[in-house]
Amino acid sequence: MSQIATFQKELEKEAVTTRKMFSVIPDDQYDWKPHQKSMTIKVLATHIADIFTWFGMTLNTSELDFATNPYQPENVDNTAELLSLFEKNLVQARTALANGKDEQLNEIWTLRNGEEIWVKDPKGEVIRMCFSQIIHHRAQLGVYLRLLNIPIPGSYGPSADEMGL
Repeated sequence: MSQIATFQKELEKEAVTTRKMFSVIPDDQYDWKPHQKSMTIKVLATHIADIFTWFGMTLNTSELDFATNPYQPENVDNTAELLSLFEKNLVQARTALANGKDEQLNEIWTLRNGEEIWVKDPKGEVIRMCFSQIIHHRAQLGVYLRLLNIPIPGSYGPSADEMGL
């Protein structure tokens, strides 16, 4: 199996889990955050949804420079809008991977803020990082939901809530 095909398979699995997690966010909790230094649920969930656009950006560009391309998240105010954004971005990810070639994965991709370089890695490693970012931030969202006493859907098997614990 090609590396791109492996990424496509992983994308579909992570999409299912992400969709389940997004679907349980109550509309009245989008401004909630567990700590003053934390992101709100709205910012965190939007960021997770936006990471799905990084697959195409990684495959189709050589870098992202925040100094010239500041992050402008789409505004969502409820779960229906979040799921719509997620599904749109998932289509972009699927298309990018479907059109991607394994040969691209060795090309260097850079994440920077002006002269400050944060990441300079082969595109295949950056795509791996994208998956890691989705999983990491989705786990954060799970903690937020747990603190709000919202039953958590399982990720890689049933959750304690699904098992009745």
